[in-house]
Amino acid sequence: MTAHMRLGFHAPETDEDLSQIVLEAAESGTPLEIMGKGTKRELGHAVRAGAVVSTEAMSGITLYEPTELVMVAKTGTPLSAIEAALAENDQELACEPVDLAPVMGYAAGEGTIGGLVATNISGSRRILKGAVRDHVLGIKAVNGRGEVIKSGGRVMKNVTGYDLARTLAGSWGTLAIMSEVALKVLPVQRESRTLVFFGLTDQAAVEALCIAMGTPYEVSGTLHLHASVAARLSDEGLAEQGAAVTLIRVENFPASARYRTSRLRQALLAYGPELELDPVRSKALWDAVRSLQMFQGGGNPLWRVSTVPSRAARFVGNLARKIDVKAAYDWSGGLIWIETPSLTDAGAVEIRRQLAEFGGHATLIRSDAETRGATDVFQPLEPPHDILAAKLKHAFDPLGLFNPGRLYRDR
Repeated sequence: MTAHMRLGFHAPETDEDLSQIVLEAAESGTPLEIMGKGTKRELGHAVRAGAVVSTEAMSGITLYEPTELVMVAKTGTPLSAIEAALAENDQELACEPVDLAPVMGYAAGEGTIGGLVATNISGSRRILKGAVRDHVLGIKAVNGRGEVIKSGGRVMKNVTGYDLARTLAGSWGTLAIMSEVALKVLPVQRESRTLVFFGLTDQAAVEALCIAMGTPYEVSGTLHLHASVAARLSDEGLAEQGAAVTLIRVENFPASARYRTSRLRQALLAYGPELELDPVRSKALWDAVRSLQMFQGGGNPLWRVSTVPSRAARFVGNLARKIDVKAAYDWSGGLIWIETPSLTDAGAVEIRRQLAEFGGHATLIRSDAETRGATDVFQPLEPPHDILAAKLKHAFDPLGLFNPGRLYRDR
């Protein structure tokens, strides 16, 4: 085996190395912590593992055909390398994935493409282009039996009974260890323009964003920031307003983008759009949003909450009566980033109490180790879903080797 090992740390370089490590772990009953670069290692519960397997040595773009809009990369490839290669051909990951590395204390782009797929945390453009998993054409991975499995896209052999790409995307390394992913890429949007509203209440902002999404103008970003959150933006013109900021983005060819924003202005006159950002300023702003600049540099707990947009403002309003919260509404309120004070449970009890009424789920993204150890980081599953999740886990990882305890403490 060519894998480099030290003190229970394994960094395989090939599928064969990876398979051998899993086979040896299965034989000895050694649970494994699975990670790439480790930028999300502090997200989720601490893993009960006897060894660590990192895919960081499995790095590199193995196939890129710009004319076919396909890229295949090993899962340890840094996100920055993927995006640099795409930029040379005026292409991008159209799903605009959130880069969590900066809020977790790492450099932007330092996370791996495998970590991106494993967590399936999508950015603002999801409302138009879909989630990370929707852009995964194929996956190669090693399951808990040490078998190399392949599905879809540029890796031809299908695994009967499962859509492997959709199953492993968002599984947080608990089902299999991915070694290679095939991705659909798209041309870069030629022009980005953003309408800006100041001082809207949460309810009015969500209404405006939902109206924008109901138009035929292909809106690709809808965001509302509390004044305290907007004040952290690097765009001084927005940060210095001292007011809540609401943003609606359109991306297209220049003439089309200008036409669409002008039509949106007319549709939203009642809400008073006060500013339109030019393409350079608009792109810089959404790049900052993608890396969650407004929540960087602080240690307070950070939650990612999904709920029904029409209920989002009432959910946050009710929560704010109990806890001092700072919020950013993305996806017209379908996704809410919430910063809470450093409470014993990071506000988990109150957040989940409100979600029981309004519907949705919450994930604790950032907190100290003590809070993380005492709180349900991921939304507890309802009994039927819990049974299905356990069966899926057993099908892929029958001995429970991969990331035990990461998602839920009992498995």
